[in-house]
Amino acid sequence: MSTYKTIETNFDNGVLTVWLNRPEVHNAFDETMLRELTHCFEKLDPSVLCVVLRGKGKSFCAGVDLNWMKSASQNSYNQNYTESLLLSKCFLSIYNCPKPTLAVVHGVALGGANGLLAACDLAYCNDDATFSLSEVKIGIVPACISPYVIKRIGEYGAKELMLTGRRIKGIEAEKYRLVNKSVPDEILGEIIEEVIAHLRTSGPKAMSHCKTLIHEVANNLTFIEAYDFTAHMIADIRASEEGQEGMNAFLEKRKPNWVR
Repeated sequence: MSTYKTIETNFDNGVLTVWLNRPEVHNAFDETMLRELTHCFEKLDPSVLCVVLRGKGKSFCAGVDLNWMKSASQNSYNQNYTESLLLSKCFLSIYNCPKPTLAVVHGVALGGANGLLAACDLAYCNDDATFSLSEVKIGIVPACISPYVIKRIGEYGAKELMLTGRRIKGIEAEKYRLVNKSVPDEILGEIIEEVIAHLRTSGPKAMSHCKTLIHEVANNLTFIEAYDFTAHMIADIRASEEGQEGMNAFLEKRKPNWVR
């Protein structure tokens, strides 16, 4: 397990919890945190079942660190471009993670923090969590997070939240589908454990293939191309060791060997 400066990791029974660990600044991210998150999500151990992304202290994440933002305002175009690529690479590493990813949001999720949660497969929050796509308030745009936020909430939902920059609470974030579910804080942990329990009964390789399937069908394939792609995929997986085990377990009325 790697040692990091701005994030903390904990591995327990297949679940890798990644904590944003700059609580003194509400886990605002800087260049170091972006590099460390990217490394963490790109170098996962095969034994990881799923990844849970959380924030230490009072908040999930307050977006970009103000000191980093201040220094960036003095940078040349090329320097700004290079640093912006760090943002894009971090969000893409989370989105492309072959394992199921869950964001758990409390406190605030401001600006770029919404890119972190939107890049995850699933996102949950407590009702008191506050969200804001506030970039327009300081004269910039939520550029690098936009592919992931727009995927989650759609074009017109994104227009409303990105153009106004207004703050919304957890229940409204659920209505926009920015998160899958908003619940009272006292049951948030229970909800996360319930989701993880469902993941434990799913084939680990099947879940990775399922993520690839959804991405390709939703983004890269025409309807006719999907006709052949999906037939090839299911044929390959049915013949795989995990596929054979899963089908045999179902027919024999027993649990498959990956269920812990």
